[in-house]
Amino acid sequence: MIRWRKGTVESVRREWPGAVELDVTIDGDGTRRALAYTALVGRPQPGDTVLLNTTALALGLGTGGYAMVVAVPDRLPPDPTGPGHLVKARYTPLQATVLGADEQDSPHHETLREADSLDGMPVIVADLHSALPPVLAGLLADRPGTRVVYVMTDGGALPAWFSMSIARLRQAGALAATVTVGQAFGGDLETVTVHTGLLAARLVLDADVAVVAQGPGNLGSGTRWGFSGVAAGEAVNAAAALSGRAVASLRVSEGDARERHQGVSHHSLTAYGRVALAPADVVVPELGGDLGQRVAAQAAPLGERHTLVPVPVDGLRDALRDAETDWGVRLSTMGRRLDQDLAYFLSAAAAGRHAAALLT
Repeated sequence: MIRWRKGTVESVRREWPGAVELDVTIDGDGTRRALAYTALVGRPQPGDTVLLNTTALALGLGTGGYAMVVAVPDRLPPDPTGPGHLVKARYTPLQATVLGADEQDSPHHETLREADSLDGMPVIVADLHSALPPVLAGLLADRPGTRVVYVMTDGGALPAWFSMSIARLRQAGALAATVTVGQAFGGDLETVTVHTGLLAARLVLDADVAVVAQGPGNLGSGTRWGFSGVAAGEAVNAAAALSGRAVASLRVSEGDARERHQGVSHHSLTAYGRVALAPADVVVPELGGDLGQRVAAQAAPLGERHTLVPVPVDGLRDALRDAETDWGVRLSTMGRRLDQDLAYFLSAAAAGRHAAALLT
């Protein structure tokens, strides 16, 4: 359950669009990192008393090890004004009202009301949020100037503001916009479902390519079906239902110590092999050596339903390094950096490379 604490803001560590990272002295627990979403709670200042949810600290969550600011009780933000009746994080203490692109008060409602087709737009589907930068690196290395929209699902973090990657990719011009769908919120556009999120990406934001993945974080239980990445298979179905071209990015690892994630993760095999009922292009990176052979063998059964597309990875390592430098984004998955799990990042970049080829 929730662990509540009070604290005092000592200093502002850094900030990015939608979020402020703080040093907060927590009663009886010393000084810890805290995160405030300014659209929800305002902008805490040094000296402010804050109400905190410290559950993530207590659990030691790798991607969410912050105390979360729930309120600044002595300085509440003003009530929101303007249109919007779409409630996200529904029936929780921090439920927020946003303007959905697909709701009746939206200027985009008429565009989306009877919309039914993506007109063949490539839709790259990935399991983890950490795949977003390498997917973009592979895509934009081969086809600079492609307009890419990220459709963020609600399997991980709900607020898009939690992601520094989104902010830096936007600032660098690598990512055109974000649509937050389901219970996720904080994107450039909000929608009710993945389906309207994809349609909004194409018809409202003029995307050439959409990337669908959950927000930062991943919920897993060590069981075949109990992981949030199951939604990757549903995203393939959504893309197919809307006449998009689904491109499935495999989650591949050579650095994960867990057997079920070595080579092709069981997450990808379950999501694409069992959940995705519609066909997709499954990108099989040509990694070479024993690992490459293992990945090809593990992916082979997916060919019964999908089209297996071998994609060379030549030059993608340099593209990934350039992306880190040029975009200021940190390539990391489950705490492993580029050289600690190169296969993961090459595999995601290969999916981007294939999507680029579909546009030529």
